[in-house]
Amino acid sequence: MSLEDLYKEVILDHYRSPRNKGRLDPHDVRLERNNPLCGDEIELFLRFDGDDLEAIAFEGKGCSISQASASMMTEKVAGLPAKQARAIAESIKAMMAGEEDGDPDVLGDLVSLKGVVKYPVRIKCALLGWNTLLEGLEEAGRA
Repeated sequence: MSLEDLYKEVILDHYRSPRNKGRLDPHDVRLERNNPLCGDEIELFLRFDGDDLEAIAFEGKGCSISQASASMMTEKVAGLPAKQARAIAESIKAMMAGEEDGDPDVLGDLVSLKGVVKYPVRIKCALLGWNTLLEGLEEAGRA
C-alpha cells in the first residue's frame, strides 16, 4: 500500500466512523459555520478547564473531506492547552496553503490532509472545522 493510499484510508476511516461527533453538553462555546460553495456545515462545541480545551465535539454534514477533517481535529486537540490547539490549527492552515510540509511528529495522521492540496477547490472543505476552532478559541478569550 502506498503512502497516498494509506492517507486516503485514514480520511475514509474518519468519515465512516467520525470521532467526537454529537452535541457536547455542557459547553462553553458553540459555533455554526458553513462553506456555501459546497454546502458543508459544522456546529462546533468547546468546553474548557482553565486554559485547556477539556472537550470538543461537532455536528455537521458535508463531503468526506470536511467531516473527516473535523473528526481528526477533535481527536488531535481534545485535552490540549488552548495555545497548543491554536498552534496545530495554524500549522494545518499553513500546510494547506503550501507554506509548510507538515511535521508528522507533531501532526500525526493529520498530515494525510496534505493530499487535499492537489484539489484546491477542496481546501476550504478541509479547513472548515479548523477555522471554526480558531474562531471558537478567540471567542473564548483563549487565542
